[in-house]
Amino acid sequence: MPEYLRTPDHCFEKLPNYPFTPNYLDVGGPRMHYLDEGPRNADPVLMLHGEPTWSYLYRHMIPICAAAGHRVIAPDLIGFGKSDKLAKVEDYSYQKHMDWLLSLLDHLDLNNITLVCQDWGSLLGLRLAAENATRFKAIVVGNGMLPTGEEKVPGAFKIWRAFALNSPWFPISRIVEFGSFKSFSKDERRAYDAPFPAKKYKAGTRAFPALVPITPDNPASEANKAAWKVLEKWDKPFLTTFSNGDPITRGGDKYMQSRIPGAKGMPHITLKGGHFLQEDAGTEFANAVNALLATIKGTNKPALKAVNLEPTT
Repeated sequence: MPEYLRTPDHCFEKLPNYPFTPNYLDVGGPRMHYLDEGPRNADPVLMLHGEPTWSYLYRHMIPICAAAGHRVIAPDLIGFGKSDKLAKVEDYSYQKHMDWLLSLLDHLDLNNITLVCQDWGSLLGLRLAAENATRFKAIVVGNGMLPTGEEKVPGAFKIWRAFALNSPWFPISRIVEFGSFKSFSKDERRAYDAPFPAKKYKAGTRAFPALVPITPDNPASEANKAAWKVLEKWDKPFLTTFSNGDPITRGGDKYMQSRIPGAKGMPHITLKGGHFLQEDAGTEFANAVNALLATIKGTNKPALKAVNLEPTT
């Protein structure tokens, strides 16, 4: 049996801009933490974080989307945030993360979902939507992708993968700050470090890069290819909200726009920010989600135009 670790509650005390009520669910062994904000009878917006962050990453977006009348569900992936951590890198797998998230969807009986995802939130979320298409009504992707092992691997990712697996120094908050344009406050660094009071809690953060399919024989490659077959026929709204400063996912927005039918005619935007665009452009990101959903409801009559917020040269 895997060893489960639980970060003490006191590690999360007095975090800045994180006043949300915690919710917990047993997902087949480990306990998953999730936020559930906004009206319970509204259609859900599922916000999935990546590595090495947690639902704290969405702290500026959650109130904006909830205030617009949406129910916002923001889980902490197993190994992250207030969710339980498995003590060994080898105890994690792509499929386990999929199963844990599906348990959450089943437990909350979520339907008419709008997926909002970034980084590993996209690797999981896009598969989740493709494999449970009837549950989802729209997808918004910022700085994310669904690789199958056939794509060219960016050099920046190869460096990151080696660092995550081999470096004895793995400073979570500094990694997130490095991937953002903004400088973090002392309290913000404390918040990103909070889930990991000791090295043994970081196995999940170190495991993720090695689970990304970068070769066709990866265990997840075939399932991701099957998901792409669904996405290539996806005619529901599909919006990209990539940033202008992410060397890892750059170009992924144009790639998805060309392959996914639902992306045609959508108000795709380019936001100012690094890899963690929720930190750099959280308000703009949330407003893009709200604008899309208002358009779907027919409450926003004028056609939205694509916006490019990259600096002009």
